[in-house]
Parts: sequence; structure tokens; C-alpha cells
Amino acid sequence: MLDSKKVSLGIAPIGWTNDDMPDLGKENTFQQCISEMALAGFKGCEVGSKYPKDAEELKKALDLRGIQVCNQWFSSFLLTKPYEEVEKEFVEQLNFLKALGAKVIGASEQSYSTQGKLDQPIFEGKYVMNDKEWDRLIDGLNRLGKVAKDNGMTLTYHHHMGTVVQTEEEIDRFMRMVDPELVYLLFDSGHLSFAGIDPEPILAKYAKRVKHVHLKDIRTAKVNEARENKWSFLKGVREGVFTVPGDGDVNFAPLFRILEATNYEGWVVVEAEQDPAKANPFEYALKARKYISEKTGL
Repeated sequence: MLDSKKVSLGIAPIGWTNDDMPDLGKENTFQQCISEMALAGFKGCEVGSKYPKDAEELKKALDLRGIQVCNQWFSSFLLTKPYEEVEKEFVEQLNFLKALGAKVIGASEQSYSTQGKLDQPIFEGKYVMNDKEWDRLIDGLNRLGKVAKDNGMTLTYHHHMGTVVQTEEEIDRFMRMVDPELVYLLFDSGHLSFAGIDPEPILAKYAKRVKHVHLKDIRTAKVNEARENKWSFLKGVREGVFTVPGDGDVNFAPLFRILEATNYEGWVVVEAEQDPAKANPFEYALKARKYISEKTGL
């Protein structure tokens, strides 16, 4: 069981409206989304494209429902943009999150990413960094991590399908190179599983350096279809590669045990982008909430 005094449960709005494919869930409003999150029993959320851009307005709407922002995705382009430009965007988002009471910001390097390319098979053509690019990425992230730390925030890094940090070897190299006092891991069970990586050994190895967790399930049959039919990442999302914990094939029991054994403190967040027309977001939020409650006591 997880200690509810140390671990908080949230959910991402991407199950209601997809930021990368706005037609998915375009009918679902911001108010509906956060109301259903609260009704399903979640206490936190991440930030979606339909959320108000004004921190005060957003905080008021969330406070009314007893929900707190716990993180927001940050697209870094440290390999392809000047560092100063990336830092400026980072600080703007950092200040927004601080105003909302969040403690974590989740970055993912999007230079050369294939995740948004509709005609690019997700299992082919992934960019592989050379040594110089590795050094540039790590230096940039360490600098951003220092900015975050100086502002009372924590920088976590989101390994992700189609990006420069996807494979087990890339995750290991990343974790060897970053400053462990400045850059932490955002652990995502679904992206590891989609990439063909067993999430349990990864979490066991790096649990003490994990500061944010995405609970994402996968449907293995759909992953196999994605590979065989050369689907893009977004095509896989549309076809149901991802789902909520307890509805797919990821074995969460050992992951919860590791988090408990290592005294994890922070947020665990249900994040399962699907087509809302096929997977009603409120129904699936309730399904996830029930499963996690039964397995963790949260």
C-alpha cells in the first residue's frame, strides 16, 4: 500500500482532449474535464491545451473542485534552438506552475522527435544522438534543472516514444550523465512498455531518482498492430494502444511495490490518451480510480 500522506493521485486531461490531435475530444470542455476529474475522486491534474492561460483564473476553477496542478509538459529544443531561447520559455512556464502551487515541471526533448509525424512509423526512423549532441542535451538540462531548483521547483525528464531518449540504453546513458541533484526522472510505465522495455527493472534501478510518475497502461495486441502495420505514434493513440491502469497488459503490482519500498513521495498520475469517442473519459477515469484504490489504498 502507498502512504496517502506522501503520495497523491492525479490524472491528465489528455483523456478528455488530445493536445496533439485536437479533433479528439474537441466536444469536451475544460469545465467538464475538471469536474469529471473531481467527481472521479482525483486530487490533482496536469495542464491541458483547453485550460485557461491565466494562472489566477485556472487556480480558482480548480480550487472550487479541490484539484491542484501537479505538473505540466515542457517541450525542450536544446539540440536545435539556442539555450537562452529555451530557458526563456522554461522560466515562463515555471512561473506559471509556481503560481498554481505545482512543484514539478516535466521536460521532454522534442528536437527531431517523430511522435507528432502522422506519416512516420513509430518503430522506425527514430533519431539517435551523437556524443556531441548528448553533451549538449545534458548540459542544457542541467542548467534548466538549476534554474528550477533555484526557484523551488523540480525538473523531471520524460522519456518518450519517438524521441531521443526512448530506449533502455538511452535512459541508462541519460541517468548516468545528468546531475542527480538537478535533473530527475519522470517514470512512464506506458512509454516503456510501448518501446518493448519491462518497466519493473527500470523503476527498481532508478526509483530513488524518480520525482513524478505516469501510470499508463497499454494494449499489447494494439502495440503489435502498430509494429506490423507501421502506424505512427498518433495513429497508435487513435487505435487504442494506450489505456488506463487495470484495463491493459502492464503489470502494475510490482511497480506499486517498488514505490512503496523506496518511500516514493510525490504524484502518481493516470495518463492515458485515447479517442474519447471510443473510451468515455469519465468512465475510464472511474475505472482507473477504482483499480488504483484497490491496489494501493490511495
